[in-house]
Amino acid sequence: MKGAPAPEIAASATGDEGIGTALLAWFDRHGRKDLPWQRDVTPYRAWVSEIMLQQTQVTTVIPYYQRFMTRFPEVRTLAEAPLDDVLHHWSGLGYYARARNLHRTAVAIQHDHGGHFPLEIETVQELPGIGRSTAAAILALSTGQRHAILDGNVKRVLARYHAVTGWSGQAAVEKKLWALAEHHTPRTRIAHYTQAIMDLGATVCTRARTACSHCPLASGCHAWSENRVHELPTPRPRTARRSRDTTMLILTNDRREVLLEQRPPSGIWGGLWSLPETTAAPDDETALVDWCRERLGCRVEAPRQLAPIEHVFTHFTLHIRPVGARVVAATGAVMEGGRYVWYNGRRSRARGMAAPVMRLLAQAAIATGEDE
Repeated sequence: MKGAPAPEIAASATGDEGIGTALLAWFDRHGRKDLPWQRDVTPYRAWVSEIMLQQTQVTTVIPYYQRFMTRFPEVRTLAEAPLDDVLHHWSGLGYYARARNLHRTAVAIQHDHGGHFPLEIETVQELPGIGRSTAAAILALSTGQRHAILDGNVKRVLARYHAVTGWSGQAAVEKKLWALAEHHTPRTRIAHYTQAIMDLGATVCTRARTACSHCPLASGCHAWSENRVHELPTPRPRTARRSRDTTMLILTNDRREVLLEQRPPSGIWGGLWSLPETTAAPDDETALVDWCRERLGCRVEAPRQLAPIEHVFTHFTLHIRPVGARVVAATGAVMEGGRYVWYNGRRSRARGMAAPVMRLLAQAAIATGEDE
């Protein structure tokens, strides 16, 4: 890996001769070595990339990471930036608690560690949003410290290689996987090994369409020899997916501005700017008009239903029923407390918004001719 401080030494003293040697040899030929966060590696750059890569694919992360690092090239710039600016640069990447924790951690590092990312794993694990595996990956990749990691890709590789049964979310199974991860982590070329086992899980030992015939560990893999590759790792127990309906209001004034409301700091889309939501049915014009008058201090006319959209979260599906309406009069109450703003994509400053909200605003712009 370019810029990695770990020396290029043949891996002979590994926790397991086969997996260490085979993985590093495979990495030298096929591993990913030119990702944006692998250039000029620092703990800060490794940290931002590892947080972005949580539950998000590399191809999706790359453009976000590049824009984020251009705007926030160091801890200080991230710590001093308004949270809304951070969320704006995260908009569309999802799992927004990650962005809020990045900002909180940057502030803590600036205040408590003189702006320098700490290099002790116990200290790193105490920072918001950084668990055991993420802390280990940051330090292993950026400084070559020997720490085992256990992200989703590594869990899958180890569960298949050793035929570990049981969902990894169970304490006993996770404990066993951690022990195996520690056992296999070598004493040399730590950064390369860490990247190698993540790459193997991401490109070869994948959830589906595995490429076992190209896997450097196939000869010792129990799942492969026992024809159990597609059984392992044991999937999470199924639960019924919940569904939620909401009516979002796209309220526009005569200046072609849309009313946005800032969501509470925690919960779904915490801290992001969104459209006002109501429980009123999208086809109940009287209820919609009354709600806008009583809750927002706005008099609206001509509510109209727009095309519904769906957004899938980890545990439930959100069915959004948008309603557009024109604001013909508004009191100052709508701006009380700074929770509301009139927004125009061309003239207003950037705001952090979730992908479905940006999609609805784009639809509204087309409908009103704003995009012309």
